[in-house]
Amino acid sequence: MVPGVGITHFLIVSTLMFFIGIYGFLTRKNLITILIAIELILNSVAINFIVINKYLFPEKINGQIFSIFIIAVAAAEVAIAIAIVIDFYRINKSIDVEKGEMMKY
Repeated sequence: MVPGVGITHFLIVSTLMFFIGIYGFLTRKNLITILIAIELILNSVAINFIVINKYLFPEKINGQIFSIFIIAVAAAEVAIAIAIVIDFYRINKSIDVEKGEMMKY
């Protein structure tokens, strides 16, 4: 690990990121900020995978592989979510969640 920085420091940062993401997801009305909050949650989980893997099994790279998978899933999620946001904007002329109506097809 990094000299002078223990596992607790990484886990504290990861926990803060997770709860900031949860707070942002539950309180924001803008779809873009909700997406950013979801990304914070996914990044905090990736940090947890890497740190716990490095602490428990320093010779294996399972945590890094899981983190790369999380990053790939997050990239696909953003691509799909941006398409949904654009469609939502075309229908409602706003990306505010509370002002939107149900999408009808």
